[in-house]
Amino acid sequence: MTELTVAEQAKRLPLAERLAKNADGIIEQIARDYGVTPIDVLRAMPDEHRVLANGDQFEAIMSELTSWGPVLFIVHTADIVLECEGPIPPGQLGRGYFNLHGDSPIGGHIKAENCRDIAFVSRPFMGRLSCSIQFFNGSGDAMFKIFVRRDEKRDLVSEQVERFNSLRARYA
Repeated sequence: MTELTVAEQAKRLPLAERLAKNADGIIEQIARDYGVTPIDVLRAMPDEHRVLANGDQFEAIMSELTSWGPVLFIVHTADIVLECEGPIPPGQLGRGYFNLHGDSPIGGHIKAENCRDIAFVSRPFMGRLSCSIQFFNGSGDAMFKIFVRRDEKRDLVSEQVERFNSLRARYA
């Protein structure tokens, strides 16, 4: 028996059933295959793979991340997957934005009030465990994602996994 592509699975299995059998894959592609938003995909994922928090926790969660050291910061749109590795700098609200300033390649201005949901995601990705915190706007699209970093052996950095699990547990 051959393995089904994600698109073929989408035609044959309801989303929650597909994710229960195989939570691997690019969230945005799974959403396109099923005609839903990325946050809908995460809502359909088994509880063991995700914890959802309200977007009003944005500032508290971002503040916690400043102590993690270098992470992988990703912005995924239909046109680009932009990856930047570095520490999350401290931020503060001002002029309608959460402003990140510090000695890091990660910086800028985030419209924090647009954040509706925050997902703590721990699932297989390309056959390996991944851990991320994903921030979603009111349209159900990812604003950005912060991933636990990998070491030179491509293993997750254990200290960050511990911090991720601790933070995730607070919102479970």
